[in-house]
Amino acid sequence: MIRRRSLFAAATVLTLALATGCSSSTSTAATENTAVSEKAEAALKEITGKVLSKGPNGETPSPVSAADLTPEEIEKVKALGATAAIVMHYGGNDWATAQVNGLKAEFEKLGIKVIATTDANFKPDKQVSDLETVMTQNPDIIVSIPTDPVATASAYKKAAESGAKLVFMDNVPQGLTAGKDYVSVVSADNYGNGVVSAHQMAKALGGQGKIGLVFHQADFFVTKQRYQGFKETIQKDYPDIQIVEEKGIAGPDFAGDAQAAANAMLSKYADLSGIWAVWDVPAEGVMAAARASGRQDLKIATEDLGKNVAIGLAKNELIVGLGAQVPFDQGAAEARLGAGALIGKKAPAYVALSALPVDHDNVLDAWKQVYHEDAPKELQDSYKQ
Repeated sequence: MIRRRSLFAAATVLTLALATGCSSSTSTAATENTAVSEKAEAALKEITGKVLSKGPNGETPSPVSAADLTPEEIEKVKALGATAAIVMHYGGNDWATAQVNGLKAEFEKLGIKVIATTDANFKPDKQVSDLETVMTQNPDIIVSIPTDPVATASAYKKAAESGAKLVFMDNVPQGLTAGKDYVSVVSADNYGNGVVSAHQMAKALGGQGKIGLVFHQADFFVTKQRYQGFKETIQKDYPDIQIVEEKGIAGPDFAGDAQAAANAMLSKYADLSGIWAVWDVPAEGVMAAARASGRQDLKIATEDLGKNVAIGLAKNELIVGLGAQVPFDQGAAEARLGAGALIGKKAPAYVALSALPVDHDNVLDAWKQVYHEDAPKELQDSYKQ
């Protein structure tokens, strides 16, 4: 009897010790998660409204207000009866649609007729052809984003020499000079967008785990900035998050390429906790890979508030956060800068708009801020309280 009581007492002590140890471990993990969450939230609050990027040639950013026109200047522009062409790199996402909508809306206010809108599908030779075709219509303003800063440079140079006022989105062709060959370049804070998504990923992971990166494998200034912003922030601020794999995608099937990249990562690393994708369309491919692998627990961070990733945020499924651009506002600024150049108004070389952090809590409000319209019904209906 004495022996049985001794064994029972020992077992009880051991059970209590294990329970206490587990409780202590859980408590420590919860404390660490709270600390990471508070750190990430403080960082996001600190950078909101600020621009962290430099321009393509190292320019200091000017605020979007630098594009403003006075009522008298607007009347001068209207009197010109000017025309404009929009030469896009790629038209396959909500960002491009919003840019074009912002441009067209502002050009209409300024009395400038849009005579052409083209989509190069990320092919430099197609964009050169688009430019050559557009130039036969002699537009006064060309707003564009080069697919490749080297391959398209000579075509843009010819457009500048023809007298057209060039305004660029995000990137500039090699060898062109602001104030001489082009008016200005307008961009989101792409480095800042990468920083934002890094803090959101860290918050979702509790500051630890293995992640993969899906980056844009091209000489494209702004997507490089996003990649650098994300990677540098993770490495500097969250040492317990390990980047174990990086895969580049070149497109034009960015969703399909990203899905293949994510599939490879998930197969190689069974304990992969998260994947970052360079913008929303590749992120859709990562989401598809996660679903196919039964990895609904995977944390995905990205940039750009496309409809499908917005629905993921609204449902609290897979997408944990993103850094959004405000492309409608960027388009409007580009239109004003081009219009100002027609009447001899000097513009800054680089205008940038700050990153907008978006997560589950603010996704519906963010949609309205980004696109200047209410969130679509499908997105609203998807929102999980």
